[in-house]
Amino acid sequence: MIVGTAGHIDHGKTALVKALTGVDADRLKEEKARGITIDLGYAYSDLGDGRQLGFVDVPGHERFVHNMLAGATGIDAALLVVSAAEGIKPQTVEHLQILDLLGLDRGIVALTKADLANDDQQLERMAEIETLLATTSLRGAEIVPVSAVTGQGIDELKEKLLVLGESGKGASGFARLAVDRCFVLSGAGVVVTGTVHAGEIRVDDRLLLTPSGIEARVRSLHAQNRAAAVGRAGERCALNLAGPRLSKEAIKRGDWVVSPELHAPTDRIDVRLSLLASEAQPLKHWSPVHVHLGSAHVMGRVALLEGEKLAPGDTALAQIVLDEKVGALSGDRVILRDPSATRTMAGAAVIDPFGPPRNRRAERRLAELAALAVDDGEVLQRLLCLESGYVDVGRFGLARNLRPAEVETLVGTAGGQTLEGFGFLAETLEAARTDIVETLKAFHETKADAPGLQAERLRVTLKRRWPAFVFKVLLDREIRAKTVVVDGAFLRLPGHSLKLGSRDEALWNKIAADMTRDRFKPPRVRDFAQAYGATEVDTRRLLQRLSKLGRVVEVAPDHFFLRPVVAEMVAIVNGFDHEFSAAEFRDKLDNGRKLAIQILEFFDRHGMTIRRGDLRRAVPQKAGQYGPPPTA
Repeated sequence: MIVGTAGHIDHGKTALVKALTGVDADRLKEEKARGITIDLGYAYSDLGDGRQLGFVDVPGHERFVHNMLAGATGIDAALLVVSAAEGIKPQTVEHLQILDLLGLDRGIVALTKADLANDDQQLERMAEIETLLATTSLRGAEIVPVSAVTGQGIDELKEKLLVLGESGKGASGFARLAVDRCFVLSGAGVVVTGTVHAGEIRVDDRLLLTPSGIEARVRSLHAQNRAAAVGRAGERCALNLAGPRLSKEAIKRGDWVVSPELHAPTDRIDVRLSLLASEAQPLKHWSPVHVHLGSAHVMGRVALLEGEKLAPGDTALAQIVLDEKVGALSGDRVILRDPSATRTMAGAAVIDPFGPPRNRRAERRLAELAALAVDDGEVLQRLLCLESGYVDVGRFGLARNLRPAEVETLVGTAGGQTLEGFGFLAETLEAARTDIVETLKAFHETKADAPGLQAERLRVTLKRRWPAFVFKVLLDREIRAKTVVVDGAFLRLPGHSLKLGSRDEALWNKIAADMTRDRFKPPRVRDFAQAYGATEVDTRRLLQRLSKLGRVVEVAPDHFFLRPVVAEMVAIVNGFDHEFSAAEFRDKLDNGRKLAIQILEFFDRHGMTIRRGDLRRAVPQKAGQYGPPPTA
């Protein structure tokens, strides 16, 4: 378990950690010279029976609250330090506010310098502390009088810290470590330290730095100050990293070291925001703030989603828009400080780390956030029942650091099923099928002479307007089930076929016979019209309708070929094992130079051939664009 100190400057945090562990956590020369903690310090207490406590010692000076926050967001329990000689001071209050906003509900209060206060003074201080804790997440925490000078209460405090239990961080997800320090170690190279928030990190793991995306391999690691093969969630680790783009300058406090699956930097996070009751003014929409998340510290603005102001002591949905990308996941805690960084203003819990840039206040979006904010086993059930009708399971799993198998199980438990990366309820899928079939049926009944609907026209005609990417998944399902038939560029029901009028049917039968007989040099539109006593306009209109159905292809203006014949000609150009000329192609078709060049120019335009001077070569990837060639 990782224990973080908190409290006012000079109340004895570092001396207490040294009494508990034997380690002086002040490591900087300036800290030694000034006698104050400036940056984070670390110490470990080995109890000899396999149990171990890790301590993060934080600065107490108001100027270094940003450093305190970098350490506080990774701890499991709080050790609030209050001097028996001085009592509650400003940073005692602010540090406690931060612990409360972080949701830390495990902790102990150390009443330090107990040797400088008599029993009555200690009782008075304890009463003041109990009152202060009463409205926070640490209400009811035990208060232990201690003295780092005399040793009073040190053993008792250590035992009470152990009773708080082990880290509650989850080990089932992908690996995630918040970097709070980076340095170069002679003979080893780049080393980063931080708390593992989730998963496990092993020697030789290949990880990524977020948000930069730089690759890194774990050469070796220390967990809880001991050489180890694996570092687990809840442990402080030092990772010796190697990589082609890796350097000390490329890593900063606030970065995350993550499994590749978790690399998803974001600059818009949707949160449930709580403004401290001690604030003198409401928080206005689009207020600038200092944002602390994990060990990161960036600037951002608060976009309120439920009004233009948030009153002190109130809670509301908001989107935090950051000036730079960070790593964030659902459940992460965020602390906001005012623009001058002189006081803590608010705290938030991340609901969705990938907030949308548009329509963030839309009724549909607020309903989705309300469902996501209920962090229980029914969250997917709630999401699947929303108006949207689907869940992007990959995005859902990433936001919550869940493995694909875990998400699949959750979807099934919610009564849904996964289809090409999206989760749906069974009744939603059945309703979508009915909607598609009935829409096509109604179209066929009103326009029997039309081949069907194009995909986008069908999507926007449905009763339920699905996003294009979701509609494709639903449509592919119906095509595989043969509920819907693809006919060229059109979609139709299986029983529907284009009905030509008797006159058009008779004309088409004659034209089709001619096009089959002279397949490589069929007559043009005007030739068909003259031969069969039809107008050019009517003949052209008929062939253009048949082109939309995919039966014929207009290779050149008013020059149509049967689709299987086009496929056969594509196979001919792909049969050349060298760059070929128009003359060679003409000889294969025996249809004249002019027509052969028109056909090749058509192939050029559609990417089936590439021309270089007087020669061309086939593009094999396009060989099946018009289907397989007819068999002999």
